[in-house]
Amino acid sequence: MFKKFASEALGLSDIGKVIDPKDFDKVDTDDYVMHEDNEKIYFIIKSKKDEYCFTNLALIHLDGESAISSKRVLKRYSYSSNPVSRVLLETAGTVDLDVEIKFHIGNIEFSIDVDKKQLEQVKDLYKALFKISELMTSNQTMHEYAMTSVQIAQNSLGHLHASQGQAAEQFQAIMAAAFDWMRSKHAEYRRKDFGYVFEKYINF
Repeated sequence: MFKKFASEALGLSDIGKVIDPKDFDKVDTDDYVMHEDNEKIYFIIKSKKDEYCFTNLALIHLDGESAISSKRVLKRYSYSSNPVSRVLLETAGTVDLDVEIKFHIGNIEFSIDVDKKQLEQVKDLYKALFKISELMTSNQTMHEYAMTSVQIAQNSLGHLHASQGQAAEQFQAIMAAAFDWMRSKHAEYRRKDFGYVFEKYINF
């Protein structure tokens, strides 16, 4: 019942407002954070119809059809499968009431209007998202290098001469080593948790 009055209590309008950490439990998206899996909220932007909750693992978007409707659609974008890219910050002009942070997550484009009085907080979010985007691009490149190196190694070993029995043993050993290598590199470069980035740049 309390959360039904959260918009009024937090003074929200169609322009988003950055929510103070002490009020994270007053927004609906808090109910969908996987606290059981050590998921943690780092930043929330809320308007009357939308909530954008940035955690260490995902962006949780509670998408409202309109400010007067209670109907919401919950969308979750895990960073591990939805790369962050094209991060932009549009500051306010003289007569503007809001600033705008823009980014892609996966193939979805977001453009979020935020009260220009909270520009400093939005700058922190911009830095965090931009850094995550850079890390994801670098990790993708390194992951591709790792996979290519496995293929080169397999091709090179394939030219070695051996008896039929030895060839079978070599094949099994090579495949086992390649599997372990790819699994370790996938874990290293397909990062799921970006809490350390948010902790570095988000300051309340």
